[in-house]
Amino acid sequence: MAAADPRIRQIKIKTGVLKRNEKEMKMYQKEATAEEAKLEKMKAEAGDEYVIKKQGEILAESRMMIPDCRKRVIAAHADLTNLLAAEEEMKEAEEYKTAQALLIEIKLDELGQ
Repeated sequence: MAAADPRIRQIKIKTGVLKRNEKEMKMYQKEATAEEAKLEKMKAEAGDEYVIKKQGEILAESRMMIPDCRKRVIAAHADLTNLLAAEEEMKEAEEYKTAQALLIEIKLDELGQ
């Protein structure tokens, strides 16, 4: 019966949104690091200027996505925090505990605002 509770469903949805946004942000950060290493290697090997320029553009695009993802993670974190505060009587539900653990795991101060 508890799964039919719309509040539990909202907690699950908002937990999923936060997880997905954090995963996407980490992916872009990892991609930017890899592209930066690739660019540095090209420069060190004195490669073709056109290719180096294009690699720089690829790196810039990856870096450009990080602040947007960070904003979405922060917004999803706040949204889930507010929902859990409003639904505190649900704190014994497994979904509530999972959401709470995720909020603890994702530290906003480590996002490099």
